[in-house]
Amino acid sequence: MTLVAVLMGGRSSEHAVSLASAEAVIAALPRDRYEVIPILIDPEGRWSIEGAPVALAPGPDGRGCLVSLNGGPVRPVDVVFPVLHGPFGEDGTVQGLCEMAGVPYVGAGVAASAVAMDKALFKALCRDAGIPTPEWVVVDASEWAARPDAVRRRVAAGAGYPAFAKPARLGSSVGISRVADERALGDALDLAFAHDPKALVEEAIVGREVEVGVLGGLDPLVSPPGEIVYDGDWYDYETKYVPGRADLTVPAELPPGTAARLRELAREAFAAVGCWGMARIDFFVASGGDVLLSELNTIPGFTPTSAYARLMEAGGVPYAELVHRLVLLGVERAAEAARYRS
Repeated sequence: MTLVAVLMGGRSSEHAVSLASAEAVIAALPRDRYEVIPILIDPEGRWSIEGAPVALAPGPDGRGCLVSLNGGPVRPVDVVFPVLHGPFGEDGTVQGLCEMAGVPYVGAGVAASAVAMDKALFKALCRDAGIPTPEWVVVDASEWAARPDAVRRRVAAGAGYPAFAKPARLGSSVGISRVADERALGDALDLAFAHDPKALVEEAIVGREVEVGVLGGLDPLVSPPGEIVYDGDWYDYETKYVPGRADLTVPAELPPGTAARLRELAREAFAAVGCWGMARIDFFVASGGDVLLSELNTIPGFTPTSAYARLMEAGGVPYAELVHRLVLLGVERAAEAARYRS
């Protein structure tokens, strides 16, 4: 019996989203194959199992273990399934802990997780890899405080208006606002800086929002594209999570060449980041037909009705099989990495 520790909650603003995703993952893991241990990480970062505090640490044989902080038994862990969104979970921190503890884990590795989480780093990588992405400007909170006029000039020359200001290292549209013109820039940056000292100001694209799911390793499965159709001025937090405000049409009604281009760029981005396991990759299809990559999410929303699950189902992988395959991919990645360790 494989023991899977499912991490949920976490310290980020996406705590509640993580809980919903994790509950679905736990329900989908077959009990004839897996023993599942749900681990709650509270908003202060404390780990617990049914209220009892625990920690993940390397055991005496090098195998990862859950250590009771109340003096209870030590439990070896076969795989960690981090169902955590945003900082302190999707950004390489938990992945690094698993590496140190010597336990396989589901999803992308440390570097890929960190790069994909940081929108500024990810967009720079896309640019260097020749993957088209909307124009952007990176702004630090300290720069904004010291030289606001210089920031305004950079934004006008780079992203232009209208634009969107967003925290560089957060998801679920938390902290994002539309910037209609220069007068709105200050309030938009202040909102972004409430979540992250680094912000991104990105040009607003007129067109359609399309997502592609990726599953696998070196030769991954790429889903058909799906289009986000929503009731709102833009795809903000409420539009994403209030029932009835948004839906995913999959497969999207797109010209065959555009659909092929989306899948090609999704595969290229997955490889460029060095991703593994899963990713939901978000695109814009501009009104003129150009395809622009927006973001890559290494731990996307993960309920059976979430976009990633629906994309992969359209690609021939139903939810229960998807969860099972991700666990196997985590074990596979750890075994491959072990070949190169002295």
